[in-house]
Amino acid sequence: MEQQKIEQLWGHLHWLTVLSQQGSFTAAADRLGVSKAAMSQRVAELERVAGVALVRLRPGLFAFCVDRQVQRRQQASLTARAVPYRPRPDWRRDGPLLLFSLLLAGAMLAVLGMAAYTSVITFWPYNLELTLGHYRYGLVEAGVLGAYLNSLQIALLTALLGTPFIFVTAYLLEKTGARQSALHGAVQGMASLPMGVPGLVLGIGYILFFNHPDNPLNGLYQTFAILVIVNVVHYYSSCHLTALTALKSLDREFEAVSASLKVSQFVTFWRVTLPVCLPAVLEIFRYLFINAMTTVSALVFLYSPDTLPASVAILNLDEAGELGPAAAMASLIIVTTAAFSLLYSALTHLLLQRHQAWRSAKH
Repeated sequence: MEQQKIEQLWGHLHWLTVLSQQGSFTAAADRLGVSKAAMSQRVAELERVAGVALVRLRPGLFAFCVDRQVQRRQQASLTARAVPYRPRPDWRRDGPLLLFSLLLAGAMLAVLGMAAYTSVITFWPYNLELTLGHYRYGLVEAGVLGAYLNSLQIALLTALLGTPFIFVTAYLLEKTGARQSALHGAVQGMASLPMGVPGLVLGIGYILFFNHPDNPLNGLYQTFAILVIVNVVHYYSSCHLTALTALKSLDREFEAVSASLKVSQFVTFWRVTLPVCLPAVLEIFRYLFINAMTTVSALVFLYSPDTLPASVAILNLDEAGELGPAAAMASLIIVTTAAFSLLYSALTHLLLQRHQAWRSAKH
């Protein structure tokens, strides 16, 4: 019975593979020689046979299909003759947009400011006397200091390891091989899949996979390694699309000219592609670090007492009714991510001045 179910699942997966290659239900139905209604019915049967809620993946599948269609029409925006675009100031456009941005930023700062204020008063809303006791309790007595250091380590490892992996993978997809091949489409589909999987579901899946005693990767369970891996996978899709968009803006004539001059592809990647795409690479690094510092859902089932992240420790404080210490520790994470963003902005400015002076050059 189980073997029959597996064979039936593989039959449905063939239809799903054709759908990912063609990019739309209509094109896939034409390729398989069936109606569009039959194609939709097969996908629905796949959901039932697999026994999982693939309906939650449909938005991601739709986004993937749209992206595939757009890619076929997209042309490189950065050629050898390209010059940086400089929009002219216009108060009729800039004024309303500035006001809208200030209002939106003010609303977000008000929410964060309320949490910070709660962290320095004795007991909201009855005793508003200022105190730092919540920070002392959270860091020392509740042991969140160790969890905070764990989160810093997880975030740094996620950014340091995830950024090159994501960018190099996107580079291999975009700049090498046949972009219309089945393997290219399959890898692109896998890269888009995490955007449709909730972090909680991802964490449960990792438990079922890594926790099996016969799995040779069982040793990764409840270690920093698995927390880093699940963070990279959880936020892979957005970073992958960022890298892919930056790479697509480069004309393929750069690689063609390099090949004609007998310059290795690695040298072209290191001296041309990477410097031009440096803003996207730095943004991916920042995105991974901040999200790894604040995420809860994907890690809540995977940590051990030695790898407890600060975000989960804060959740435990809140569930225990310790609102003040929870707000204090949350404020500490906000300050950390804000400080990292300021440091990121400064380093980005210096790096772009060194490697992308052509963008600010006057023409």
